Amino acid sequence: MSFQTAAYEGTRQEQYKAVLDQLKGLIYEEDNAVANMANASALLNLFLKDINWVGFYIYDGKELVLGPFQGLPACIRIALGRGVCGTSAQERRTLLIENVHEFPGHIACDAATNSEIVVPIVKDGALFGVLDIDSPSLSRFDQEDQKFLEQFVAILSEQL
Repeated sequence: MSFQTAAYEGTRQEQYKAVLDQLKGLIYEEDNAVANMANASALLNLFLKDINWVGFYIYDGKELVLGPFQGLPACIRIALGRGVCGTSAQERRTLLIENVHEFPGHIACDAATNSEIVVPIVKDGALFGVLDIDSPSLSRFDQEDQKFLEQFVAILSEQL
């Protein structure tokens, strides 16, 4: 399969739908989790503007371990309940953080990051990991982004 970049046009909802359709095509009938997360992070990195890191942390039964990503080198291991990623994983809920410097226990892997969204990945009732996206801008992510990214993770989790 070859991937062709296209200009994302239309409303945000139309653009999000196009990305969700692209994700479905990229992971269709592929059962390798690493390959699917690698392509998913590349797709989000291509689509999302004003971000400086996008990727996955995978739960190994004890802690989150760095998975496929796009961006600068990152923290390798994150304990459950620590930082935005560990808290999202432990609570199994999306965290949309307007200013990471105000989040208790924030882990600064990249000093340029100012806002963050983390979506937990739950498969068959068990924690699989999290999708983590950082931005150098304050308040970069909103409820519409959250809804889209939760749909993105739901589609992806079917092939993990």
